[in-house]
Parts: sequence; C-alpha cells; structure tokens
Amino acid sequence: MKNCPIYAIVITVKLYIRGDKGSLSSTNPKDIALQFRPSLNWEELKMALRGVLLLLFGVLLCVNVDGLQAVQVVGNGTLQLGYYRTTCPQAESIVKEEVAKALSTNYGLAAGLVRMHFHDCFVRGCDGSVLIDSTSNNVAEKDAPPNNPSLRGFEVIDSAKARLESLCSKVVSCADILAFAARDSVQFSGGLPYQVPAGRKDGRISQATETISLPPPTSNLSQLTQMFANKGLNQGEMVTLSGAHTIGRSHCSSFSKRLYNFNTTVSQDPSLDPAYATQLKQQCPNSSVSANLTVPMDPRTPNLLDTSYYSGILANRGLFTSDQTLLSNASTAALVQQNARNWWLFQSKFAAAIIKMGQIDVLTGSQGEIRANCRRIN
Repeated sequence: MKNCPIYAIVITVKLYIRGDKGSLSSTNPKDIALQFRPSLNWEELKMALRGVLLLLFGVLLCVNVDGLQAVQVVGNGTLQLGYYRTTCPQAESIVKEEVAKALSTNYGLAAGLVRMHFHDCFVRGCDGSVLIDSTSNNVAEKDAPPNNPSLRGFEVIDSAKARLESLCSKVVSCADILAFAARDSVQFSGGLPYQVPAGRKDGRISQATETISLPPPTSNLSQLTQMFANKGLNQGEMVTLSGAHTIGRSHCSSFSKRLYNFNTTVSQDPSLDPAYATQLKQQCPNSSVSANLTVPMDPRTPNLLDTSYYSGILANRGLFTSDQTLLSNASTAALVQQNARNWWLFQSKFAAAIIKMGQIDVLTGSQGEIRANCRRIN
C-alpha cells in the first residue's frame, strides 16, 4: 500500500470527468453530482463513466501495486531496480511527492517532464545534461532552439533534488531524478505504472549544438526512423513514443508552416484535415504574435496519456508533420491503427519503450558524477 498511486487515480478521474475543461473544486461524489447536474452532457457522462472504471482499477492496483506493474524490468546490466533501496530508501517517493505537488497547481508540467526526459536521453544519453544551465562561455542544451522556451519543469527537479540532498547528500543523481519524474508524470496522466532501473550518473557536458540529434516536428518518416535508430530504438518504438504527444501543448511556430506556407504550390498542407486547419488558424493567426501562442497537441484529451493521439492521426488531425507522417508507410500506419484501437496494448508498449529509452548511453560506476545542484557541474 505504501506505493499506492491513489493520488494519480484521483487526479486522472477528475480529468476524465472534465476533459480539458478544468479541474473540480471537490472530489466528494455528492459535490461532483451537484456541480454537474445542470450541465452534464453525453460526452461528459461518458468521460465520467470511464473515470469510475479507472477508479475501480486504481482500487485493485492499490491492493498490490508491485504485483501489477505494467512492465517488469531487470535493468541493463548496469542499471538496477531498487538501486537506492539501502542508500536512500525514500528517493523515489520524494520525487513522486514533488511531481504530485507541482501537478496540483500546473498539470501541464506532466507533459513537460516526459518531454524533458526524452530530450535528455536523445542528446549525449540519459545523463541529466539537459538540466545544466548555460554559462558565460557555454550555451547549454536547455537554451538551444528545440528546448527554449518550450521545455519546462526544471523547478520540479530542483525541488526534488534539494530534498534529497538534505536527506541523502550526493547519493541520488539528477539523471535518475528526471527518469523517476517522467515515470510519475506518465502515471499521473493516466498511464500504467512501471518500474525504473536506476544508477545513472550525471554528465559534465551540455552543449546547445548537440541538440541537432533531437527529431524536429518537421521530420518525415525516413528522418524519424533514422534518428530513433541512431539511439537504438526501432520503428515500432518510435511510433509508440510518439504517443507522448497525446499530452501537452505546442507553440504555433512548430507547425505554422503547415497552415500558411507549406510549399510553393499550396499554402496549406493537403494532408491536414481542413476543419482542423481552420481551427488552428483561429488559434494561431498568421502574424508575429502567434509565435508565442500555444495549442494542445491532442485537443480532445490534452492532459491524458491515452490513444486519442492515434485516433487524431487517422482523422488527419496530427498536429506536426512528424505526427501525420506516421501514415505514410503501411507498416507504421498499421501500428497507428493498432494503438488507436487497443488502449491496454498501447500503454504496455509505451511503458516498455520509455524504459528502454531511459537506458540510452547511460553513465554508470566511475563515469560522470552525482551533482549537488542539477543546474551546475560539481
């Protein structure tokens, strides 16, 4: 029961009930009924029913959460499950508490932390280098165009690190904290629980120029496939990890070319659903002002890690070129259809893929260091 993710279940039920319309003022069933009785429509009722089912699943999960892990892993020979069991037993629970605290006031940080873990692992491996601040003589990864100003959640890592340093000084790495925080964010967004092998050490180098290894939203299928293959991830894992776009928001500048300047022949991407394009143009006008505006990547359920992202792609409503391009090949299109139809299968595959991603080029043993402050090398 000590690892029971009941807080995640309660938050997720709230989101299923209200979708993207905001959070509830109370979790008391009577208060919920009174709040929705005047305006409950069929779509909200369906979400509420899904929420009840999820709550029942959560109760079962609390009976023996360790026995119901979505994916069991044993590490990669260097990373280990329960790595801090003797040196800092509260490490994972402290990170989860800090993530929960942050999400209680800003739920969008869940997507931010998942994306931060991805951007960390795809540059120099999962070594926490994305957390390092720039200096007067070095522009760090976090200030490169793919990360600034869109990457967020650094303060959550800082808070967790501060607590851990006061309890277990120089024991828990920033890279592991980020991997734990991404896992907790997945779970708080309605994803299945999974275990994170730990033992990563922190890197000492962070350079903006190396973010060229991050797949841009304009990537076509062959470019995406190659960039994931460079990190040891296959095409199926690429399609699955792309499902992280079901949560979070995007700046208009990341896809505006599809709306206004697609190519020399047509201004609007013909693969984009016209009605969706019209909606996006209203949210992102063709002006310099729109560069700072954001839209949800999955407008139907922007705070839930579900299969709506894949349903959107099948309806030609993928926000990025890199989303819609998943239909350009028969094998990847089949995977999109499979994920759209089967929630449990997608969740299981996502957990397995993000665990594998979290082991890319890790530093262990005498490699790297344990930073005292995640923003600075020791």
